[in-house]
Amino acid sequence: MIPRRIVPNLVAGLASALLLGACGSSTGAAPAAPASSAPAPPATPATSAASTPATGSPDTTTSVTARTLSGVGIVVTDERGLALYRYDKDQPSPSKWTCSGVCTKTWIPVIVQGPVQTSGVEKSLLGTVHRNGRTQLTLAGWPLYRYVGDTAAGQVNGQGKDGAWYAVTPAGKKSSAAG
Repeated sequence: MIPRRIVPNLVAGLASALLLGACGSSTGAAPAAPASSAPAPPATPATSAASTPATGSPDTTTSVTARTLSGVGIVVTDERGLALYRYDKDQPSPSKWTCSGVCTKTWIPVIVQGPVQTSGVEKSLLGTVHRNGRTQLTLAGWPLYRYVGDTAAGQVNGQGKDGAWYAVTPAGKKSSAAG
């Protein structure tokens, strides 16, 4: 009677081992890093503006660039060409964010995980503020956000929303041009 139990259990064990072994290897490549490993290094300046950040998270930024966008003039964009905004109810000195909860579903905080590359933006004006265990990028002390309504590079659909949201200039000022 014992051999009848051993054979099915042995077959099940071997099948499990083979399946687990197949999951852990593919074409002889090195195994993937565990999820808790350090984040990928920031993108290089040569990275395309339309590419996804190295971390793969849509709210993580690796570079900021000053660009001329129709209707608002020269403003700051992320590596995907999306306009960055500041909120008049936030405080620049010391940096303090006030947009939270439901607000962050419309106005997505710009999160960073390492150094940020710049082009046309004075690096000394960049800073960060801690936000719920994450690090939000600031410019001239103003916490930065993306607008959920901007779905493509160059859009500034959030300009002037609620009389408090404005595309941010490379100096950290709000763009006074109409969106």
